[in-house]
Amino acid sequence: MAASAPETLTLKKHRDRAGEHWKPWARRALLALLAVIPLLAAFNVFGQRPSTQTVETPAAKLSLYAPTHVRGGLLFMGRFHIHANRDIKKAILILDPGWAENITINTIEPSPLGEGSVNGRISLELGHIPQGQSFVLYMEFQVNPTNVGHRSTDVELYDDKTKLLKLHRTITVFP
Repeated sequence: MAASAPETLTLKKHRDRAGEHWKPWARRALLALLAVIPLLAAFNVFGQRPSTQTVETPAAKLSLYAPTHVRGGLLFMGRFHIHANRDIKKAILILDPGWAENITINTIEPSPLGEGSVNGRISLELGHIPQGQSFVLYMEFQVNPTNVGHRSTDVELYDDKTKLLKLHRTITVFP
């Protein structure tokens, strides 16, 4: 005598899996989707690889080497290379608030002669840069883990109160 299926089960649905042929493919697609995330990160889609942006005027040239995409919790460095095309008596670097908004500034080397705030922006007094000479400023940062979104990270270079140049940029922070 053959045993029959319990009352709440049907052989067509529970043994033969009728109508459920798509479920293994859905699981495989979900697993493949999860595998794509590290692959995209390996190709720098989520950031951290630095790039160089440069702006030049008759007075000076500024090259910034820093990432434009970062992830929360990670460390990164920014290198500000200023070349004086003419004598700069009192070089002042002005950084937009995005450089410090939910981003910790760990180190500034060499230390600026003075630090301050200009309408909520960071002001770093660098001093005299003779014509034909360069000044390189290194800054180390750490992105706070709760920081997500886009921030303006423009940089301006002044000779005392005279604006010499402005570099436009943004930073994107991924979770």
